[in-house]
Amino acid sequence: MSADLKAAARERVGKGAARQLRLEGLVPAVIYGDNKPPVPVSVVYKDAMRRITDGGFLSHVINLDVDGETVRVIPRDYQLEPVRDFLVHIDFLRVSKTSRLTVEVPVHFVNEEESPGLKRGGVLNIVRHAVEVSAPAESVPESFTIDLTGTEVGDSLHVSLIPMPEGVSPTITDRDFTIATIAAPSALRSEEGADEEEEAAEQAAPEAEAEGDDED
Repeated sequence: MSADLKAAARERVGKGAARQLRLEGLVPAVIYGDNKPPVPVSVVYKDAMRRITDGGFLSHVINLDVDGETVRVIPRDYQLEPVRDFLVHIDFLRVSKTSRLTVEVPVHFVNEEESPGLKRGGVLNIVRHAVEVSAPAESVPESFTIDLTGTEVGDSLHVSLIPMPEGVSPTITDRDFTIATIAAPSALRSEEGADEEEEAAEQAAPEAEAEGDDED
């Protein structure tokens, strides 16, 4: 089993030890969970940052090579230094074949050119860029895809449009929540608003005349 990220066990913990690791181009981390004691480790800073900037770091199970032993983990959190966005710590959760995870899976949209609503100038308004799901650790989806073919202005795209793999389900179960909408272009909204105002004025005019006749 090939490693996605290499780590080394560390004996020293605490602020001083962590500071020294960072000076050496390493990031302190900890592996916990699966009813086993936590193990403090370190990973190479540039390797960890590459994984983070590639995207999906917190939603992918990875093989962590700890001094030659492969451990299946999912990154559960990482901390950045607030001023410089410098990576300072990572938490890894052990996973087994029977583990279930709650993760956010990114949503991708395809076939925008096949959407009549977008061709007319409509705007794809993304409400959720990711969907939180419960999934088996061994089959977490890489991403979800929504096909925009045939969508019109005013359409709402709900989570029910996404075919979920076996064993995967949204954590929100009480409603068919919206992922995105096809919104009207601003020019069209302005025209529709003007038409509504004109219609309202036309309806109000006879009423005003009738009130005037009653006063006479």
